[in-house]
Parts: sequence; structure tokens; C-alpha cells
Amino acid sequence: MRKLLPCAVALLTLVLAMDAEAQCVMCKAVAEDSAEDGSLGRGLNSGILYLMGIPYAIMAFFAWFVFRKRKEATDVAG
Repeated sequence: MRKLLPCAVALLTLVLAMDAEAQCVMCKAVAEDSAEDGSLGRGLNSGILYLMGIPYAIMAFFAWFVFRKRKEATDVAG
């Protein structure tokens, strides 16, 4: 039963997932208005990549921190 519950929850999450808009309304309007120029689109893409990178950098820092602490613990123990 314990193995079945996480699978059932994951399956229900995938089946019942709702559609989401890719951009906020203001970003979408600005991107559509300046589609022919292209310079603003590059700026929006750069901003999105920058904002997307921050959580990954934080996760990498915590993974490095945990790795370092575990390595220190194994060096002391043995």
C-alpha cells in the first residue's frame, strides 16, 4: 500500500493538471506589440533565463554544502 500511494498521487497530479499561461498578461502584450523589432524579445528571454538560473544556483549551493558536510563526517569517522 505504501508503494501504491505515491504512484497514485503522481498519476492523479498528472491527470488533473490544469493548463497555465506561459507569460503574465503584461509581458505577453509587450512581446506581441514589439514582435517585429525583436530587441525587446531578446531582453525578455535574457530576463527569463536570469530569473530561472537563481533557483538552480541556490539548489547547487545547498547540494555542495551537504556534500561537503557529509564528506567531513566520513573523514572524521574513518
